[in-house]
Amino acid sequence: MSRDGCCGQVYSCLFDYDTPRIALIKSRKIGLLNRWVFIWEKGYQEFDTVVSSVTSKVKGVVVTNTTELGVKIWDVADYIIPAQEENAVFVMTNLILTQNQTQGHCPELPETSFCSKEQPCTPGYVGKQSNGVQTGKCVPYNSTVKTCEIFAWCPVENDTHVPDPAFLNGAENFTVLIKNNIWYPKFQVSKRNILSNISSSYLKTCQYDKVNHPFCPIFRLGNIVKEAGESFSDMAVQGGVMGIQINWNCDLDRKLTYCVPKYSFRRLDNREIDHNVSPGYNFRFAKYYKDSNGVESRTLMKVYGIRFDILVFGTAGKFDIIPTMINIGSGAALFGVATVLCDMIVFHFFKKRHYYREKKYKYVEDYDELVGSECGSNP
Repeated sequence: MSRDGCCGQVYSCLFDYDTPRIALIKSRKIGLLNRWVFIWEKGYQEFDTVVSSVTSKVKGVVVTNTTELGVKIWDVADYIIPAQEENAVFVMTNLILTQNQTQGHCPELPETSFCSKEQPCTPGYVGKQSNGVQTGKCVPYNSTVKTCEIFAWCPVENDTHVPDPAFLNGAENFTVLIKNNIWYPKFQVSKRNILSNISSSYLKTCQYDKVNHPFCPIFRLGNIVKEAGESFSDMAVQGGVMGIQINWNCDLDRKLTYCVPKYSFRRLDNREIDHNVSPGYNFRFAKYYKDSNGVESRTLMKVYGIRFDILVFGTAGKFDIIPTMINIGSGAALFGVATVLCDMIVFHFFKKRHYYREKKYKYVEDYDELVGSECGSNP
């Protein structure tokens, strides 16, 4: 009976029988691969996720000399806004100042509002980009342009020209001390990134370097940005967001001294060169005061800067008899997965794959048909 074509497939489906065959392959590579897959699963350990707290302290001073402010020194109280944040620190790098604002009437900016006889101003109107409420008057902004008069803090802020280079470009030499305490509640294990072998004298002089000082918790801001593949002087103009990642992946079956932090850095805010709309990071705040006549004034500051978000993550694993016994029961499944993976590698990628395939698979003819064929061939 012919077994070719479609009929042969039907015949094979109905009358062929598959049964597993165990082939012991004496190969160090394959054996190690099979055991490695099982060990990689770490079925003998129980796991817990890190609980973390972070505090930070920035140090550094910089001197500026401008027409508006003259010679001025800036320290931590000036450029860290606010003084404390949760798992983050904002460092001012650029600034647009509008000094001596008082509430009154003044012309709106041309970028926000033009006016003429054909395009009059509307009393009480407030546009999306307005700095105040329109009075209805059309007044000269300069010798050539007229804009709507507004009731606002005057003079209004003009932020069309951002200082470049950045006002506090020297901030790249500031340093930040990061203190990170972690806890694995399931194992009652606590650690901090200021390791037990770090002394006070070392802490006063060290600066993080992934090769020479990988566990120093003091970071130069310029180096953080550089490690992320960015330019501090470019980023300082418009501001941005940097991530300081602290990884605490710990194997608690080893000594606790091996549980150490690993630092990495990346830029988090969107920075697409071909679609650079609303780039960077900025906000406004003001300082208020009154003169001797009781008139309230303020200095408005549009602040650009870099926000450093400190992201802590990690897991810890430790031997526990309960998951060990459970995984012994399900070990056949784990080894089954490893066996399937090893079979794929052996039968498709090894140089001697044809040899191993012959040992793995054996085709056996039907015994009755084989005996009948032999008897028919005898005289």
